[in-house]
Amino acid sequence: MIKTGRSWKYLTSLIAVAGLCCTAGPRSLLADNVAQRDPQAKPNIVFILADDLGYGDLGCFGQKKIRTPHLDKLAAGGMRFTQHYSGNAVCAPSRCVLMTGKHPGHAFIRNNREAKPEGQYPIPAETVTLGKLLQSQGYVTGAFGKWGLGGPESEGRPLQQGINRFFGYNCQAVAHSFYPASLWDDEKRFPLNSPAIPGHQPKLPDGADPLDPKSYTGFTGQVYSADVIAEQALKFIRDNKDRPFFLYAPTTIPHLALQAPADALKEYDGTFPDDPPYVGGRGYVPNFAPRATYAAMVTRMDLHVGKMVALIQELGLTEQTIFVFSSDNGPLYDKLAGTDCEFFESAGPLRGRKGSLYEGGFRVPTLAAWKGRIPSGITSDRVTGFEDWLPTLLDLAGAASATPRDLDGISFASTLLGQTQPPRPFLYREFPGYGGQASLRMGDWKGVVQKLLPQNKQPGQPWKIELYDLKNDVAEAHDVAAIHPEVVERIDKLMRAQHTPSAEFPFPVLDRR
Repeated sequence: MIKTGRSWKYLTSLIAVAGLCCTAGPRSLLADNVAQRDPQAKPNIVFILADDLGYGDLGCFGQKKIRTPHLDKLAAGGMRFTQHYSGNAVCAPSRCVLMTGKHPGHAFIRNNREAKPEGQYPIPAETVTLGKLLQSQGYVTGAFGKWGLGGPESEGRPLQQGINRFFGYNCQAVAHSFYPASLWDDEKRFPLNSPAIPGHQPKLPDGADPLDPKSYTGFTGQVYSADVIAEQALKFIRDNKDRPFFLYAPTTIPHLALQAPADALKEYDGTFPDDPPYVGGRGYVPNFAPRATYAAMVTRMDLHVGKMVALIQELGLTEQTIFVFSSDNGPLYDKLAGTDCEFFESAGPLRGRKGSLYEGGFRVPTLAAWKGRIPSGITSDRVTGFEDWLPTLLDLAGAASATPRDLDGISFASTLLGQTQPPRPFLYREFPGYGGQASLRMGDWKGVVQKLLPQNKQPGQPWKIELYDLKNDVAEAHDVAAIHPEVVERIDKLMRAQHTPSAEFPFPVLDRR
């Protein structure tokens, strides 16, 4: 039994106080006690989360060079959200917002932070998560992919946070390689019986010819982790077809390193004649055809989604299953380790990339489908964010009354079901990384503050809010703060009210306001 620093009895009591179902031991007893499905059963939920996928990287969001037929078909049968925002501009804090329903000014994890020997800074044992809440409603829960909210020996590990079945990477840093030595199978290591290929290597070996594809053969392996994880997700669906399930699939695609199996690359042979090799030097492994590899990775992810949809159909569960697809943040800034987001127009018309609170850093491609319930072929421009999914999914599961009262999320179930709904009053983000930033969306107005870390500001120096009219300037090219001081003042007041200090993730400039 892995030690957590607190007794299981204590954890159980904390969860019971919150009115939740306890997730007993390394493999919850709940999975064996969920009632068999009946005609009035709660809907299954399949939530697929891409990793660093840009707003413009799917065909249904305007992509012309990368093929995503399965996601495009899913979008055509459901609803696309054109103004949906991830929880933050990088991995861990974004996932924390998704799992807890609290925006970054209130959420526990507010930046990426590695924790030795493996994993990220953990969410506390008593955290109320989407997984725990769905368990309390009779769901069996599974997570397949990258966790990032607490290492394998911490209180934040999946099986202590409302997940019955986990398979994949616990640690974001380990997930930089698609050819690791092992993955996590619940709380045991699952060997892949294939030589590990690191995700990081400075450059090609001395004397290697950068124009010879053979120079790059050592940077891909035999067992592609994303394929293994996807198969385990399919098994979870089969194993739980007779009871309501929540399948959370945070895939590692298309995060660096750029690595794809040969059969995936074959689909893009000759597609991009001008595809200059990445020879290394920017942290991740070299790649002979980086553009083709990026495209192949996204198409491989699309294939995994297609297999999930096909299995749900095969099992006769289509009308009982909600599909959601989104991304944890925007695409990488251009030319990092071979990426070419400008070539693919990965951020669409948006300014900013991963790590930025300009639109391109956290406005993400998002769609939802539920046959017979969510209207097909619909586009919604409602402003929504990751914090909204927790109350929305509980609402769709018929458990709105179980939604905690201290959330920042607002259910948009009515919008998903084709009904009218008042617009979101505002959407707030803050991020102490990448120089320190804050943003607030209020209607079509967007306020952004940059360079908030102490080294960028003197004590007592006022912050400068940039103001953009997103209705007429989605690229955030024209700061109109000077001609709309009354709007800036309203945004300023809202920003000040949304931040609560965090001992774990101090943000001095905001903490003093």
